[in-house]
Amino acid sequence: MAFVTLTALGLIALAMIRPFDHDESQYVAAALLSAGGLPYRDFAYLQTPLQPMLLAPLAVASGIWVWPVLRAVNALCGAVMLAACYAAARQGGATARPALLATALMACCDIFLFTSAVARNDAIPAMLLAIALWLAMRQIAGTARPVEAVAIGLVLSAATAAKISFALPAAAYGLYALANRDHRPALLALGALPAAALMLWLYAEAPAACWFGVFTFPAQAPAEWYLAQGMPAKLALIGKALDTIKFLALGPALMALVIALRWPGRAAAERLLDLMIVAGAIAALLPEPTWRQYLLPILPPLFIRLALVWARVPPGRGARIAAVIFATGGLAPSVEAGLRVLHGVPMVTVIEQGAALRTVFAKAGGVGPVATLSPQLLPAAGLAIDPRFAPGPFYFRSLNLLNAQQERQFHLISRNRIETAAPLHAILTGGEAAWMSGEPSDDQPLIDYAVARGWRRLPVPGGRLTLYLPPRRAP
Repeated sequence: MAFVTLTALGLIALAMIRPFDHDESQYVAAALLSAGGLPYRDFAYLQTPLQPMLLAPLAVASGIWVWPVLRAVNALCGAVMLAACYAAARQGGATARPALLATALMACCDIFLFTSAVARNDAIPAMLLAIALWLAMRQIAGTARPVEAVAIGLVLSAATAAKISFALPAAAYGLYALANRDHRPALLALGALPAAALMLWLYAEAPAACWFGVFTFPAQAPAEWYLAQGMPAKLALIGKALDTIKFLALGPALMALVIALRWPGRAAAERLLDLMIVAGAIAALLPEPTWRQYLLPILPPLFIRLALVWARVPPGRGARIAAVIFATGGLAPSVEAGLRVLHGVPMVTVIEQGAALRTVFAKAGGVGPVATLSPQLLPAAGLAIDPRFAPGPFYFRSLNLLNAQQERQFHLISRNRIETAAPLHAILTGGEAAWMSGEPSDDQPLIDYAVARGWRRLPVPGGRLTLYLPPRRAP
């Protein structure tokens, strides 16, 4: 327990210093907006909906600290994920030493460290997957109670309801249970009912918007954007292959995969883990392009599998040296984040920028929700988010995914239709610059909108952000 606590504290510290990522925009915004409405029906959300609905009460209670708190939640999920993987390895037959070593190596993967330190929707479903694998190992060992099969169905379906890519590992386990009836497939299906009911309810509330957010946008938007940017190589098979190898090599995941292939297993636990690794790999490679967070579903079954291999065949000198080298590479981005603290702590900067923005907005007499491609910055200022900008830059920069009527129906605005949309009340720019790992040019349509209407340009102290407000009304 002490080890888990220390790990959690370390991951929370990392979450406070990890560089900004503009991917966090829609997750912070959706958590807040879910407190007063439903995803799809009341605002656009480009993922499956469980995470923002689950975190909405916490987001509201966190006040100006929403973004840091949501990062800390993911850090805690990362710690639980590691504990569940260790428990699964022990339950699967590994002794303490290889189980601990494999879990520690998983913690050194940049894939794991990144997803545990930012406010995205990766850590919660990966934690649920790891818990499911621990319970599945208990099923194989014959030590599980029937209710644990219900729990597996619950956590796997919840993982899918939090991130659609976890549907493939969930389906893979379902097929395995059907082929191995001692895994109680009927009880497994019973456990999946609550998450399925949630998805059906939200779909019934806004069918077209739900389908667009969960399926259409992820399938079409990335290709549209990368082709428009003249970056077709990111979508090509060779580009995806190189990116996959690169991300796996930032940590011991690539080494663990080679070892798993080198030592095939015949035991039931190993066969199940191999199936889950394959399912996770397919889920990771389906989206275009390939990013490190997409590879997270592979890690829990892969490192549990590594522990089981090393329980049979202890690592030799070459494997130990390789583990140190790969672990060092995986830790490098997080070490770099630690060194950047000398120039400011990111989550402290968020609070400082929020205070400055709040002061400028109030002194200038700002009213109404704020339109911005960086809605994650608004909670720290206590300002309302224009729900049409809840997805951050990701829908706004699209070109032809929806027509004007669909945009109004789905609560969205694209850069090409900003002039014909319902009026904006306030605009914040600057959050898509390099400091937020964004694309500064995405803000230009918002700037043009404000300039064309003679809005006041109000720089926010700190040199990063600019607020635009309509002219003051005459008394």
